[in-house]
Amino acid sequence: DRLIHERIRLGIISALAVNDSLSFNDLKRLLRTTDGNLSVHARKLEEGGYLSCSKYFEGRVPRTDYRLTAAGRRALNQYLVDMEEVIRQARA
Repeated sequence: DRLIHERIRLGIISALAVNDSLSFNDLKRLLRTTDGNLSVHARKLEEGGYLSCSKYFEGRVPRTDYRLTAAGRRALNQYLVDMEEVIRQARA
C-alpha cells in the first residue's frame, strides 16, 4: 500500500494501531518529526480514509487528535501480510 509505505505514514498508522487516539504533539514526539512534515502526512492518511481527525480547544489551546479508522486498520493488517510475504521470499 503506497499510501502507508512511507516511513512517517507507517509510523502514524502503527502508533494509532496500539492507541485509541493520539494528539498531534504525541505523534510528533513519538515520530521525531516536524509540525509541517507530520501535518502533510496525516492529511494524506485522512484523505485516504485511514485516520480521522478531531480539532477542538482545551481552554484557549487548539488541540488535534487522531484515530485509526476501520479502513486504516485493514490497510495496516494487509500491509503487514504483504511485508511478511516479502520477508519470507527473501529468506527462501
